[in-house]
This record gives sequence, C-alpha cells and structure tokens, in this order.
Amino acid sequence: MELISRTQGTALVLTVSGRIDHAHASAFEAALAPHLQRCTASGTPLVLDFSGVDFISSVGLRVLMLAAKQVKQQQGKLALAALTPIVHEVFQVSRFNLVLKVLASVDQAVLALAS
Repeated sequence: MELISRTQGTALVLTVSGRIDHAHASAFEAALAPHLQRCTASGTPLVLDFSGVDFISSVGLRVLMLAAKQVKQQQGKLALAALTPIVHEVFQVSRFNLVLKVLASVDQAVLALAS
C-alpha cells in the first residue's frame, strides 16, 4: 500500500495504490490520519484517488468508515474517486457507496467538494 499526496484546485488528493487488506490497513490508517485532522469545515477537502487500489477487505472498509465518521464530525469534505472495477463492486455489495461520496474521476471529486 502506498499513499502519495498532491494538491488539485482547493483539494488535497491522496493517490492510494496497492492492497488495503489486513496486512496493510494499519499502515493506510496511519498514513491517512494526519490528512484527516486537516479535513475540517475551514480546512482542506480531501479526495482519495483509488485508481491504483486493486483490492480492499473489510478491514480496509472499516478504516474508510472511521475516516468518514471523523470528517463528518469535523464538518469536513471527503470523497473517493476512480474506483477500480473490483473495488467498485465491493463498495456496491457492502453499500459503502452510500456511506461515502464516490465519484468516477478525481476531477469530478475535486469539483464536487469545491461547492
């Protein structure tokens, strides 16, 4: 699992790659934590680019659920973008597409969070 950050428009885009499973979920959670702290009402919107994520397990979904809960409490803005087909299917089956804002591309996510 790898996480690379960049700024696009007013949002911080975190490009995630690899697997988010039992072996990597803790590292993902730790890498995500400082960015979540800055994702507040007056802070920076956060887009997670999942175009490079080839697998996510229930442990990875739990990390995302906790992240969504934290951002909501902080009144921040969080979106996921560019899910791979297998990850998209996991999100649909688990109904996580109803828990998190999921958009087809990073550009769409950045625009959605700007408003």
